[in-house]
Amino acid sequence: MRILLVSDHATLDGGAEIVTRGLRDGLRQRGHDVRWFASSGHGATGVSDADVECFGTIGPLRTLVQAANPSAWSGLAREVADFRPDVVHVGMFLTQLSPLILPVLRGRASVYYAHWLRPICPTGSKLLPDDTQCAERAGRACHASGCLPLHDWLPLMTQRQLLRRWQHVFTRTVANSAATRSALQGEGFPVSDVIACGVEAPRCQATFTEAPTAIFAGRLTRQKGVHVLLDAWVSVARALPSARLLIAGDGPERAELQHRAPQGVEFLGHVAPTDLDRIASTAWVQVVPSIGFESFGLVAVEAMLRGQPVIASRIGGLPELVEASVTGLAVAPGDVSELTTALCALLSDVARCRRLGAAGQRVARERYTIDRHVDRFESLYHDIAALASAPR
Repeated sequence: MRILLVSDHATLDGGAEIVTRGLRDGLRQRGHDVRWFASSGHGATGVSDADVECFGTIGPLRTLVQAANPSAWSGLAREVADFRPDVVHVGMFLTQLSPLILPVLRGRASVYYAHWLRPICPTGSKLLPDDTQCAERAGRACHASGCLPLHDWLPLMTQRQLLRRWQHVFTRTVANSAATRSALQGEGFPVSDVIACGVEAPRCQATFTEAPTAIFAGRLTRQKGVHVLLDAWVSVARALPSARLLIAGDGPERAELQHRAPQGVEFLGHVAPTDLDRIASTAWVQVVPSIGFESFGLVAVEAMLRGQPVIASRIGGLPELVEASVTGLAVAPGDVSELTTALCALLSDVARCRRLGAAGQRVARERYTIDRHVDRFESLYHDIAALASAPR
């Protein structure tokens, strides 16, 4: 089967791209002919895995490109004509590849895999500037709330209209979690099924041999809740002076976060995946303190596969991954006191960390492997290809 993967980026800077690479490699191992189409708007931080690229940018024109990217339309049209895919799989898009690509898919077997809430929220997180959850539908409220300045609001509302006009071209739309499906359906974006992300098995397993250590790994943006974690760590450091907190990742909030960090916190910056796996294996617990909607939570599953417990916010798809007091602990998003209590409970009890970690590992190996992920999509591709070729 010929399968064309389409996404904004093909660098391994984010979870959606890591999942897409795992899917591509898994499909190729099974004998499928797979190509990856993405934009060139990925900066200089990583090497693209794309087989074919169109124009993209992370510069001042980025918002305009999100609304209308003629290069993406023409490039995809050429690739479809040349490759003649049996199925087109569209993953994370709308930050480089505009909805102009969608008419190219008309009449073709295609699937949209929803990695986040961008189809219903211009920021993708449903998080307001005051750190509260947004209950409004996208529209005038996005500008009135302060989420979007007027110069971004106008093109992104155009993007929204184009997406609504052409979303029907997808043969199927599936989401990466039940929470993502529910949120999209609640605002009129149809989703037929849920296929959980596939996660590569880590090279290193949790050792629990170092001093009590917690780790956060991710992009340093407001929605990831690292500021909440640092506020909680003030009390953790007083209660457990030997405890350490590792912050792996980079982003626009890094300077401010480093300035406010209490004792026992080490910022590692951007860490290569192989190095991160080794470093993370020394931690007793993975912390995912998000305050914005997390559609899935790749780092949580990676920790579970290492045999580590996870402390995660009860938001988005995270509660589907982390079962409270079974595979980790769940806390209210933004609740410093609750997060402090959870951290102290695990960092003072290595035996409990081992038990929760072992339970999480069993769950992750059963539900979130790349093989299972590829199985589900392979079956879906055959179904929609057969549907597209059936006489009408």
